[in-house]
Order: sequence, then structure tokens, then C-alpha cells
Amino acid sequence: MRRREFITLIGGVATWPLAARAQKSGKIWRIGYVGTGGLGDQLFHAFTQKLDALGHTQGKSILVNRLNVPPQSKAIEAAITRLIPESDILVVWGTIGGAAAKAMTSTVPTVFLSVGAPVDIGLVQSLSHPGGNMTGVTFEAATDTYAKRLQMLKEVVPTLERVAVLGAQGDPNVSFGMASLEKAAPAMNVELMSVYVESADGLPSAFDQMQRSRVSGLIVVAGLLTSINSKMIAELSLAHRLPSCHGFRESVVAGGLVSLGPDLFAIVRQGAVYLDKIIRGAKPADLPVEQPDRYEIYINLKTARALGLEVPAPLLARADGVIE
Repeated sequence: MRRREFITLIGGVATWPLAARAQKSGKIWRIGYVGTGGLGDQLFHAFTQKLDALGHTQGKSILVNRLNVPPQSKAIEAAITRLIPESDILVVWGTIGGAAAKAMTSTVPTVFLSVGAPVDIGLVQSLSHPGGNMTGVTFEAATDTYAKRLQMLKEVVPTLERVAVLGAQGDPNVSFGMASLEKAAPAMNVELMSVYVESADGLPSAFDQMQRSRVSGLIVVAGLLTSINSKMIAELSLAHRLPSCHGFRESVVAGGLVSLGPDLFAIVRQGAVYLDKIIRGAKPADLPVEQPDRYEIYINLKTARALGLEVPAPLLARADGVIE
């Protein structure tokens, strides 16, 4: 079995292993990786596995300094600030992470993962020609994705009239999602109500606000905060008897009703391929931004039954995963 060396984190800071000094030839690439909680450990493991498969072994040809922080702008910005001086390549998760990295460095090659709309928020010039120090993998670049989520919710709840849109305060994904929903909602005879939270602590009161406003459905804006707190959001949705649609299948596994979104593990493996290309000499400016290969639909029938809803057969037939 091949021996793999991992960096030891002391107080969130990597201490480079002594074995790295023994490398006699070739550059050791220092990778700064900003992750968050939730699936953070599993996603990071998938990332290092893919790098290893591409020939980049931890402690030999690469050294990954991972900082795991809360899904909040200030924490992510602080992590990026800390990593920039000691990184040859940055890897950042989410739209907030991408926006923070864009503001902080125009020189360090940066790979973003699961960003909502990189062109719209100014991370890259275009998907085909990023044109700067950043490239990566989108979470969704098509403006109709949120409209499709609303349509799915309407399929399950034909009487849907007023829908809450829950997102993190200051998350660029929110404006992108709302723009898509506002175009689609009138044709479906649906009224939208936006609800913002700054942290998980604000979620209970946000759901109380939805209940007072008599909303009959919920669209959750896909972002770091909502992803990490997917279980709490799913439980609150069920407690308030709100049919919910999400961007992450993990939210449906946690108890949400339906989701439409990409595979995050596939995204992180795509990110590892970008690192491989940059290490081999490619520039981010010349590496087109990739979109997820496909979107998946997940449905939680247990939640549907608890809400007294029947999922239409055509929607069930399109589902990639059904939780009984």
C-alpha cells in the first residue's frame, strides 16, 4: 500500500512535513484550500484522492494547506488572506469564496468550485475565456435553473400561490436566483417573498416569518450557509409544513422535499483536474470554466407523505434518486 503523508494542522495552520525537504528535484506546489463544514471532510478527501490519481501525491509533489471555516464572508476572507502569501494555487468553495478571492488577489492562480454565476458576478470575462487568474466549475450558470426548481415545486403543489425564497444575507447567489424566479413566477401565478438570514441562528425566526406571511412553499437559494445547514432547514420546513425545493441532494436526504442540482463530489474532482492542468503549465485565463455534467433530481417521498402530498408520476419518472 502506498504511504501517503498529510499535513498536520495546528490551530488551522499547516506545518509542512519534513519529508517535503527531502524532495531532490521538481517543484513542490503549495495549494491553499478553503473549505467549510458540512460535507467538507468528505469533499476534501475526494479532492485529494483525485489529485493522487493524477500523480500529485500529498507531501511529495504537492502540499495542501486546508482551512475549514464557517460559511460566512468574514471567516472566508480571513482564511484567504492567510493563505495567499504561502500558496502557489488557491482553491475556494462557493460564490462567497470566489468573490472574496477575486477581491484579494489578481495574481495567484485560483480555482473556484460550485460558484453560482461567475460571469454575472464578475469573476471571469466569459465561461469560454476567463481572462484572469481565476477559473473553475460552476454550480449553475443557466438562468433558468431556479425557474425549473419553482416548476418542480408547482408540480407537487398545484395550488402553490405564495413562495418564500430563503437565502443568506449578502450572498451573490441570491440576486442571481431571484432574477430567474421573478421572470418565471408570473407565468405560474406565483408570488415571491424573499427571506434573508445572516447565520444559522436566524433560521427559526425566518421560518416564523414565513408562517406569519402564509407562504405555501419554499425555494432555498443554493449557497454555503444553506448547504451546511441543510438538515436544520429541512427540519424547520417540515415542522412548519412547508414543501421545499433545494439545490443540493444532501438537503433532500436530510428531509427536504425535492432538489435539482449537480453532484458536489463530481465538482470537486473536476477542480482537481484544473489543478493538474495549472501545475503542468496551463494558465487559468486560458482554461474555460466548466459547468456540471448534468443536474439530478432527488425526491423525499417520506417527507411528501408527512406533508400530505402526492408526487406526480411524471416527476417521479424523471427523478435520479427517491428516498422512501
